[in-house]
Amino acid sequence: MSSSRAGRGVVDVVGAGPNGLAAAIVLGRAGVRVRLWESAETPGGGSRSRELLEPGTWHDVCAAVLPGVLSSPFLRSLGLSDRLDLVVPEVAYAQPVAGDRSVYACTDLAATVEGLGRDGRGWQRVFGPLVDRAEDVARLVGGNPLAAATRPGLALRYGLPALRQWSPLPALRALTGGAADLFSGVAAHVHHRLDALSAPLTGLALATQAHGFGWPVVVGGSQRVVDVLVEEARSVGVEITCGARITSLDQLPPRDAVLFATSVPELLRIGGTAVPGPYRALARRVRRGAAVGKVDLIVSEPVPWRDPGLRRASTIHLGGSAADLARAERDVARGRVPEHPVVLVSAPTDHDPSRSASGHHVLWAYAHLPSGWAGDPTALVLAEIERWAPGFTDTVVASTARSAPAMERENPAYDGGDIYSGALTSQQALLRPVPALNPWRVGRSDLYLGSAAAAPGPGVHGMNGYHAARTLLRHTYGRRDAVVEAPST
Repeated sequence: MSSSRAGRGVVDVVGAGPNGLAAAIVLGRAGVRVRLWESAETPGGGSRSRELLEPGTWHDVCAAVLPGVLSSPFLRSLGLSDRLDLVVPEVAYAQPVAGDRSVYACTDLAATVEGLGRDGRGWQRVFGPLVDRAEDVARLVGGNPLAAATRPGLALRYGLPALRQWSPLPALRALTGGAADLFSGVAAHVHHRLDALSAPLTGLALATQAHGFGWPVVVGGSQRVVDVLVEEARSVGVEITCGARITSLDQLPPRDAVLFATSVPELLRIGGTAVPGPYRALARRVRRGAAVGKVDLIVSEPVPWRDPGLRRASTIHLGGSAADLARAERDVARGRVPEHPVVLVSAPTDHDPSRSASGHHVLWAYAHLPSGWAGDPTALVLAEIERWAPGFTDTVVASTARSAPAMERENPAYDGGDIYSGALTSQQALLRPVPALNPWRVGRSDLYLGSAAAAPGPGVHGMNGYHAARTLLRHTYGRRDAVVEAPST
């Protein structure tokens, strides 16, 4: 529907997480009247901070460490890093492997290579060329994967190491020994089997972000990112309504188009018969991903890691060696709870003491668990931390946990506890959410998808909403200047 036929110039955006806000900002800047609808009482989606356990102690409810604040072309175009107080730890991520032996991904590539010893040569070969072009890599992975053909040299430089690491023959792999262990932790962010091609593709993107930009902690909590986005959205006239659960298009006033910053199941439920049949048939095949079991804790002292150097890291990957992590993710894919699940841990007060007015320490953790698993994850998470930090459980002052169903109740986009809005299988990572040349159109010119369920995938970076909004400007309003590519930074 063109604006000349509708005569309104109004777009509704459903979902006020980082992607919904990004879409609203792009559209508002283009002169479109935007109404942004959010089911929760405040904007934020996967980027919220709350006083969960005691007044004055702030926990990140979902995302905690935000590489996209520094690497996302959209967020950088807003000057977001200049509007926030950021701490960039010298170690982006680390992983205890056995006993008190750990491996470290430093923000400084050379320090990482040196720390890996003889295994560092492979790390340098893989990441040296990518870090030299970190901004180009961010633009490549922040767009439509099918557009990689327009940058063949960079795409090969990015894709070939992923193919080598995916190789079933160890002798052909790009990373071995301690480097393979270190890579397995960052690749495990795929929330999927580590023997899928999507795992090394994910790992390469995140590790390049680590060395090229760092993995920052936002002082005060990840909610501060949303606060800036809300301020920017309101400055361009976006109308934000919270506490409004949209369940049908009939609830929305007349408009030119609707942009969904929701999961695919929510898109289908709300869109109803307006979603074209062929798109609906493909969308029903979208597989949801593994769940997370989230635990937030207050502890009386810093985590007593066997390797005290782990306190320098933004994020700590628990589970053991590369083989251990691969085994755990296979168990999850088969619907089994691993004996030692992959657990991600961040201790924000190690880098931002302002999170706790009481002087206590804040710990953020979640475990990879089977989709929909309804158990309390607390014992699993505490046991895995205790395994690498003996005496840790004695320091716990208070904790609260959310199972997969609780995650979904809090945020409908987390279908079955899947915080990624769709499994990052090899197909769904490259053709997200469905096989289509334009991943942000819902088969017509007045429905669009701009959430983590669409390309380029999950993360607090706003690129999904950015691209969906640019697609809308082009196809709903005929804005030929709205070329769908990452903004220059």
